[in-house]
Amino acid sequence: MPVALPQFPKLRKFTRRLRGDNSGLALIEFALSLPLFLGLGMFGTEVAWYAVTSMNVSQISLTIADNAARMGQTGSSSSVKTIYRSDLNSIFSGAEKQGESIDLIQNGRVIVTSLETVTSLTSLQYIRWQRCTGMKNYSSDYGASGKSELLDPSFDGMGPDGREIRAPQGDAVMYVEVFYEYQGLFGDMFISNRVIKHEAAFPIRDDRNLSAGVADDGATDPTCDTTTPEPTPENPYNDNAAAGVCHTTKKDGYHCHT
Repeated sequence: MPVALPQFPKLRKFTRRLRGDNSGLALIEFALSLPLFLGLGMFGTEVAWYAVTSMNVSQISLTIADNAARMGQTGSSSSVKTIYRSDLNSIFSGAEKQGESIDLIQNGRVIVTSLETVTSLTSLQYIRWQRCTGMKNYSSDYGASGKSELLDPSFDGMGPDGREIRAPQGDAVMYVEVFYEYQGLFGDMFISNRVIKHEAAFPIRDDRNLSAGVADDGATDPTCDTTTPEPTPENPYNDNAAAGVCHTTKKDGYHCHT
């Protein structure tokens, strides 16, 4: 005897009506595509902000180098200018103003170096002085004050390997390094925290009393008084970049801070 299966006429009617109903189709498509478009929008915003920040750091380095090269520029070629602490403080004040939008001083480091020759009669390179500003502890990738090609023949000047900048004989070049610790708008979701570094160099524009270095005029001396930290179990690297920063240094290569 055949078994009669239960009938659900209301369910079949509801199913047919649901199959033909497309009134919520657009809403469903929007809900499914929203995470994708939201993610793409966030990624595009992050990339754009990183590009703008990198460009700002680059422009700041160029401006500082140009201003440093013009320190003491006079209208008389017979006047030999001595550089004073207040001259450098003025340049750093301008850099702070220019870098307000990215909080450069709080999140970065600016190093100005006077690259000269050991004497006016030789082309051997010599770092006569360095001055710094910024809260982060970074040292020049090319050496500190007093480094000389006379004592270290491997010192070919300042700049990337094979493209070093050298000061003309008896003259000077203002070399600027700007370090900036970039932190993403959305954390490290799209671009990991990293150090943006840009460099710039300009020859000095006018005659200077190079032997005087940076003279004391009573103003605060913006010295680079930080020291390279010794590696520890907590920080095994030779710098104190913030946690989450990944960057490349000459001593440690590419590494990430935890």
